[in-house]
Amino acid sequence: MLWLKECVIASVAESVLNSEELDRTVTHLLVAARNDGYAQGYAECSHHVVNALKVDWDTSKSATHGVDTEAALAAAKTQFNTLQLPVMDLITVALESEDHVAQLREIFPDKKEDEDEDLA
Repeated sequence: MLWLKECVIASVAESVLNSEELDRTVTHLLVAARNDGYAQGYAECSHHVVNALKVDWDTSKSATHGVDTEAALAAAKTQFNTLQLPVMDLITVALESEDHVAQLREIFPDKKEDEDEDLA
């Protein structure tokens, strides 16, 4: 249990936080959120200009003109919320096995034991 507490928990966190899949998904979400924020801000600003100056404002030059940024953001959120990481799949299989500790040791070898073996 001590090994699980001291090694596995930190290893799981490190594996999740350093996963390329998480990085790609978060990056995609950030870009979609920024694009949607830009589009919403541009639309609001255009609305204020039209009301204040009583002119027609050409929004066709907006970088997000004709792009459904709201749908793209919703899709990015769904992708993030349903993200499956390979390491979590391995952990799930290990925890369902009869000897889950042995399975977890295969996934997350004890670094201290490896260092001790290298010194010997």
